[in-house]
Amino acid sequence: MTPDVQAVAELRDVTKTYREGDREHVVLQGFDLQVHPGELVVLLGRSGSGKSTVLNLLAGIDLPTAGEVFLGGRRLDALSERERTLARRDQIGFVFQFFNLVPTLTVEDNVLLPLELAGRLKPAEKQSALAKLDSLGLGDRLGSYPDVLSGGEQQRVALARALAHDPLLLLADEPTGNLDLDNAHEIIALLESCARDAGKTLLVATHSREVAAIGDRVLAIQDGHLVERERPRPA
Repeated sequence: MTPDVQAVAELRDVTKTYREGDREHVVLQGFDLQVHPGELVVLLGRSGSGKSTVLNLLAGIDLPTAGEVFLGGRRLDALSERERTLARRDQIGFVFQFFNLVPTLTVEDNVLLPLELAGRLKPAEKQSALAKLDSLGLGDRLGSYPDVLSGGEQQRVALARALAHDPLLLLADEPTGNLDLDNAHEIIALLESCARDAGKTLLVATHSREVAAIGDRVLAIQDGHLVERERPRPA
């Protein structure tokens, strides 16, 4: 089957099951999702509902039990593990709940890591990546290590790193889940502004209705299927 040519990412008739001892646990069943260029899509739901599974499938970390996964018009689940790894490296930017910064690297080196891994550490690209960090208010912390940064600062570094290599798709998994209320508010605003200013396509998995308020579409997983929800109004 051909992909939706207008979609940045697509799950088509996807089923995903896991073995739990002698039992088979169905997380997604006949699941369809299309994310289009420039959209900010929020996947809202409680822990264990399958939100992270959707992100992992779109990133090629997990494979579907059945169905098809497309990224940039390319069928991701039909690729080899190495090809999926390269696609993820080049086309996906991640923002995680627990930041996932490399503790032995400085702020600058953490942000530049995606470019280095892709062999794209040219002066112009390096300057562009560090300019993102400066725009997030951390241009004076280039030589600092993650352990001296606050949670909010670490998440801003993680956001700059996710954008550094100009990814096709930005994925955020509970990006405010490890932050206090003030920092959570700040990261929500920065995540939205960075994505919209850069014209990025963003998919956020969250349990927070406040985060959901930034979405152009708000979706939820119900009994393994996708359900569109009314967009929450900001408080």
